[in-house]
Amino acid sequence: MSNKIFKGMSLLLLLILVVSCGGGKEEEEFKFYALKEAASQQLELTVEASGTVEAISSIEIKSKASGQILFLGAEIGDYVEEGIVLARIDQRTPTNTLAQANADLEVAKVRLSNAKNQFERSKRLHDEGNISDKSFEDAQESFSSARAQLVRAEVFLENARIALDDTSVRSPIAGTVISRPAEVGQVITSPTSAVGGGTLLMEMADLDNVRVRALIDEIDIGKISIGQEVTLKVSAYRDKKFVGVVSKIEPMSRVDQNVTTFPVLIDIENKDNLLLIGMNTDVEIEILNEKVALALPAGSLRTRKDIISVAPLLNIKQEQLNNFLANKVDGENFDAYIVLKKTKKGVVPTWIKTGKTDLNYVEVKDGINLKDTVYVLPSEGLIKYQQKFSERVKNRFG
Repeated sequence: MSNKIFKGMSLLLLLILVVSCGGGKEEEEFKFYALKEAASQQLELTVEASGTVEAISSIEIKSKASGQILFLGAEIGDYVEEGIVLARIDQRTPTNTLAQANADLEVAKVRLSNAKNQFERSKRLHDEGNISDKSFEDAQESFSSARAQLVRAEVFLENARIALDDTSVRSPIAGTVISRPAEVGQVITSPTSAVGGGTLLMEMADLDNVRVRALIDEIDIGKISIGQEVTLKVSAYRDKKFVGVVSKIEPMSRVDQNVTTFPVLIDIENKDNLLLIGMNTDVEIEILNEKVALALPAGSLRTRKDIISVAPLLNIKQEQLNNFLANKVDGENFDAYIVLKKTKKGVVPTWIKTGKTDLNYVEVKDGINLKDTVYVLPSEGLIKYQQKFSERVKNRFG
């Protein structure tokens, strides 16, 4: 209890000191403002967002052959080199088809040889006038047909070899298996024979380089550009920072609970494979890190509207204010703002041109000089509340 009383008395004494210190002018009795000099300033600003790790590219592994799965050569999470056999499908039908194709080719060769001999014999007899034109034409047609049959047999044999080779499914890339819905013994269909696109055996991705899809607020999207460096963190490695680069800004927005965001894709080198598909990330994109020659606190900037309300608090005469606001200024509320400059003659409202900002400080391009002093004021409502509080303290404690 004694500690509470002591703290209460200390607070009371502090309030009395705030009210009574200085003496004289009212603005010195109750300083609702701060004075700041224009000076050089390091401006730093980052955009923060959340994102999800995803593969830059993933490949669905399907078999061109239909049949029963006899072998699967990789599990989820396995890294496989390009060309490694991932699955084997029952080869009995393709093997039989290949044998038939070989036999058909041999028959076609014999038929072509016979047809060729018959054609040459018919040509000699026709040239000697011993057979009719019709007999010669029949021999010629048989020879052409035999040649076509040989070509068809060769094509059929090649297709049979391809079909047999297709029963061994090989990895098209070096990468990691990220899903494997198929099981040994399952009967599958090929993409060419099934309306649904065939049975998915596995899905693979190269995880040495991954991508984070971050959702950036529409207010900040104009500050993001391709090639910007990005810092990322994940919950699994809170003390480790990952560095990526903005690779794409998607043009289609997303709206969730009246908040509009744009997907920004960030590419990250992931040689250690620490970042896994689906991980949530905290994203920081540095959009400003620059030292400017002249800057002021953002709280010192006023607009035409609120300068009218705060001017009387600094004893700026209405006539002086009216003369100052008589003319329009290009860029008002965009890059032209008003500051209240402290001078030997009193408070002088001044137009300034602004540049970059980190939301705490604003670059000044024109209007004031180095070491000029300006007033930093809170909002009108807060000022009035502070004044009323000061009056209540004065009335209570004299």
